[in-house]
Amino acid sequence: MDETTQTPQEMKSDKGAAKMAQIIYFLYLATLVIQIAHFVGAVMAYLNKDENSPWIETHFQYQIRTFWMYTLYLIIAAVTAFAGVGVFVFLCAAVWLVIRCATGMKYLYREQAVPNPTTWLW
Repeated sequence: MDETTQTPQEMKSDKGAAKMAQIIYFLYLATLVIQIAHFVGAVMAYLNKDENSPWIETHFQYQIRTFWMYTLYLIIAAVTAFAGVGVFVFLCAAVWLVIRCATGMKYLYREQAVPNPTTWLW
């Protein structure tokens, strides 16, 4: 969004929401060490997804989608662990999560919307 058309209150609100989106990306990365961080990040994304500028709302939508897809990948990893490929699936999911968070943060720092927040890739 063009900052020249925003009121000072809207700019302050955008900065706060952008900071929250940044915290959620870091929580998602922290989930590789502390699993509960993933759920905390998802709750925060759901609580902050509305009443923001459209470009920030795409980040929260992207983060919510990331939560559900990563959870699905973890379930697949658990189910396939008995076949011996669960560790490989988990490692692929972890790499996917890191790339997805890095991509989201790149757009966040540029103050741009995520181009396709519903994608399964990054």
